[in-house]
Amino acid sequence: MKFKRLYTLIAGAALTAACAGGYVYYKWQQVETLTNKGPTRLYTVEKGSHAAGLITELAEGEVTPWALRLWLRGHPELVAIKSGTYEIKEGESLKETLSLFASGKEFHLSLTFVEGSRFEDWQKQLASAPYLERVTLEQDETELAHELGIDNGKLEGWFLPETYAYTVHASDLSVLRRAHQDMEAVLQHAWEKRQPNLPYKTPYEALIMASIIEKETGVPEERAEIAGVFVNRLRLGMKLQTDPTVIYGVKDRYDGNIRRSDLTDVNPYNTYVIDGLPPTPIAMPGKASIEAALNPKASDYLYFVAKGGGAHYFSKSLEEHNQAVRQYILKKS
Repeated sequence: MKFKRLYTLIAGAALTAACAGGYVYYKWQQVETLTNKGPTRLYTVEKGSHAAGLITELAEGEVTPWALRLWLRGHPELVAIKSGTYEIKEGESLKETLSLFASGKEFHLSLTFVEGSRFEDWQKQLASAPYLERVTLEQDETELAHELGIDNGKLEGWFLPETYAYTVHASDLSVLRRAHQDMEAVLQHAWEKRQPNLPYKTPYEALIMASIIEKETGVPEERAEIAGVFVNRLRLGMKLQTDPTVIYGVKDRYDGNIRRSDLTDVNPYNTYVIDGLPPTPIAMPGKASIEAALNPKASDYLYFVAKGGGAHYFSKSLEEHNQAVRQYILKKS
């Protein structure tokens, strides 16, 4: 009889334990299968946030606290979350979301700056970029140049046109700093591998030339040939006479047409008036234009004229050039 009662007690305890274990497993699975409430969106994990609190918030309270604590003890790799802004997806499991928070892989946006754009264009893009903090608004060009380590105080040309990723609440200064560092690296690498006996004293002069090349052609294959024309002119002491520098020099006065008064205007960028290169770049050159400036194509060409579609006709003599102007610009044979 005693054995029967003992058996009954043991069996009851086992059944209770089994039921309790089943209940714990059920609650564990509830936590395991919790999903985000709401649409796909950006979500910011603040410093000092805890995994349990985040799950409770994202599950909108549909979780048992003790079960959540037990579940987190079984997933220690998900507890060490990192602050930042993440993209969480509609219907995604909270286990996946917590894994994202633990990875530190924040949501990234991007900005693409095109070759040939000016610094003023970059400023407009930075000003309109979503989630990017503007910290350079109160800085003038000289102050910003000093902060970026640009010695001559001029910003034009010193940023590499590329696509730059950034996180939410990154600063415009951080984007500019990366673009400047990239430009310095590209320019220095190209300078070290340049052709011998080029008419540039410094990498900065090559950068100025690259910016002119960038604005002169829309045909990639012509960059080295155009560079060759300008190098030939510099070696002979001829004026560069390139329209993009004239446009840059007259600034807001340019309305789409270059007038005779623009060609005779006395300013440091008018290469119809000055000798040699202008004092600064006139745009942000890309890698290909920098490469062309430092590795120009050898030729006897001294002139070129646009013939349509972004391409040019190259000439060795003024007579041939004038004939090309009549044919392609004045439309006279």
